[in-house]
Amino acid sequence: MSPPHPSPLTPHSSIFIPGHRGLVGSALVRRLTAAGYTNLLTRTRAELDLLDPVAVREFFALEQPEYVFLAAAKVGGILANNTYPADFIYQNLTIQNNIIDASHRNGVKRLLFLGSSCIYPKLAPQPLKEEYLLTGPLEQTNDAYAVAKIAGIKMCEAYNRQYGTRYLSVMPTNLYGPGDNFDLANSHVLPALIRKFHEARLNKAPSVTVWGSGSPRREFLHVDDMADACLFLMTLPEDRFILLTTSLQPTIINIGYGVDVTIAELAELVREATGFPGTIVYDRTKPDGTPRKLLDVSRLHNLGWQAKTDLKSGIEQTYEWYKRLG
Repeated sequence: MSPPHPSPLTPHSSIFIPGHRGLVGSALVRRLTAAGYTNLLTRTRAELDLLDPVAVREFFALEQPEYVFLAAAKVGGILANNTYPADFIYQNLTIQNNIIDASHRNGVKRLLFLGSSCIYPKLAPQPLKEEYLLTGPLEQTNDAYAVAKIAGIKMCEAYNRQYGTRYLSVMPTNLYGPGDNFDLANSHVLPALIRKFHEARLNKAPSVTVWGSGSPRREFLHVDDMADACLFLMTLPEDRFILLTTSLQPTIINIGYGVDVTIAELAELVREATGFPGTIVYDRTKPDGTPRKLLDVSRLHNLGWQAKTDLKSGIEQTYEWYKRLG
């Protein structure tokens, strides 16, 4: 017997995935395709400039997507965020403003806005609960990106309150996996370490240098688990989804693994996966960033979802994928 308020999402529903070539977007495409969804709307940057409000409105008016997974964003690690703060705040604000407003204007049934765990205050209690949003100062190395994401959360809440839309924001922890960015200048810590250790092994280098002290603690989630959580939330029965977008303050859900490791422990895992025999050197002149970032995922667990991929296995799988890149 079917539930009294089933999810309206069907295998033929029109689903738009802006950012489908990125780490999260490509994982969403894989997960949705595997689940039998056949009407996925994807556009490259050349086909649709998400920074152009007119182009975005025309796309929505023509294609009439019913569901949106808003995965498009300008992302990067500490160095990129420190170097290009204006790009991070402008591009992310513009992309999400264009898509959220066009979704409302064209009657999108549900939208999932993907934020980031960096929205939480730098020194907030651990693990990070959703209600800690806006309770303290942000980490300065990525505050431009964080402010843009917080604006997206508040925009979704405002549209829900004023127009009765069904827009839910999800906050993933640090993600990794197939489709990641391994550029040393712009990548996050895990893919950067994979590349560093891989190249050090090939070049027979005696050591690998890791930024910072190695003491900060970070949580990592395989991107395929992230995509699975997004689909789980998007397909919740209507009565449960409505509660998430109307009764929570703020209306966000953390998505994480629930366990963290130190950067030093992470480096050791990557060294094992890559087979690098040398030593690890920590450059303490480089910034550590936030001392700890562990998400409280009890809200998601209570809804019925938990991550499946442990960090050791996930790093090994990601390294095999990276090697196939050539």
